[in-house]
Amino acid sequence: MLVVNELDKAREGIASVDKQLAALFEERMRLCSRVLEYKRAHGLPILDAAQEERVLSRNIENVSDPSIRDYYTLFIKDLMNVSKAYQARLMYGMIIAYCGVPGAFAQIAVSTVFPDAEAMPYPDFASAYRACESGAADAAVLPVENSFAGDVGAVMDLTFNGGLYINLMLNMDVSQNLLGLPDAKLSDIKTVVSHPQALAQCAAFITDHAFKSVEMANTAVAAKYVAEHGDKSVAAIASSDTAALYGLEILTSDINSSALNTTRFAVFSRAMGVPSSESDGEHSILVFTVRNEAGALAKILNIIGSHGYNMSSLHSRPAAGPLWNHYFFAELEGTVHSENGRDLLRQLESVCDRLRMVGTYKSIAI
Repeated sequence: MLVVNELDKAREGIASVDKQLAALFEERMRLCSRVLEYKRAHGLPILDAAQEERVLSRNIENVSDPSIRDYYTLFIKDLMNVSKAYQARLMYGMIIAYCGVPGAFAQIAVSTVFPDAEAMPYPDFASAYRACESGAADAAVLPVENSFAGDVGAVMDLTFNGGLYINLMLNMDVSQNLLGLPDAKLSDIKTVVSHPQALAQCAAFITDHAFKSVEMANTAVAAKYVAEHGDKSVAAIASSDTAALYGLEILTSDINSSALNTTRFAVFSRAMGVPSSESDGEHSILVFTVRNEAGALAKILNIIGSHGYNMSSLHSRPAAGPLWNHYFFAELEGTVHSENGRDLLRQLESVCDRLRMVGTYKSIAI
């Protein structure tokens, strides 16, 4: 059994090896980009199964300890998969996952911020998130909050339970419109379909017109449904871009109850960005659970305040486990990538059951 000082030495050795691996990894990726240049010039696919087998056979011989050869094989396979993903990114551009179909507000956000990337639709928030986690997408753009309808709980739950980081927030002004078939009039409409958040944003308009409301996966799916079913009595609540995409007419524009209707989209990725200076990160996100004891949350808030951080928002969500167990989603002004921030995290770890640093992000308006 290792004593404490021996454990520290072992960890220091691992850190030294990891540093060497990082430098070698960068060099390998640079060489992979040169291989890609040849493949692109010669019209060759990224996948070369025969070459992968040669690489595996060659590298296994470099491991003298037979007890870890199988693990080294897994390591090399994963490394080659990473190399292929990197080559695909260079060849085809970034892939950005979002929830919905073309015309969804998330797709509009992706196209605005990543105009040269491929916007890849997924049927739900979890699928888009997992696509980024697995490497099938470079990033995922998902809504986290609407200024009128509130939090998008399912995405916050993914943030708490998943392994991705938030390095950028997109603030999109959302204008909802009533979309119908080209030959439909407002008086024809009996039912409106849309995402629950969009229905909530337009609740007053729906009530005033005595419409029946039906929830759908997102606004673009709703517009597509109206276009495909051809029922003049059914209209969708969605964006004006979606109307043009699916051949619908805008029967009434700007029907959201509040003129200040903004949706925040988080850009999730597998790596956490580190600002080059303390002023580069506008906000930091922490998710945590508190111990089941009196004053636990107050202790956490006091620690945050004592380190000079202003908490711009604090949300609570039910967590899996015992009844009434919750986790908290906190946004702090400033970055925790500083000595003060690192001391904050050390003190929070001592009073939180679980603490995760989700990212330090900048916000942009789109």
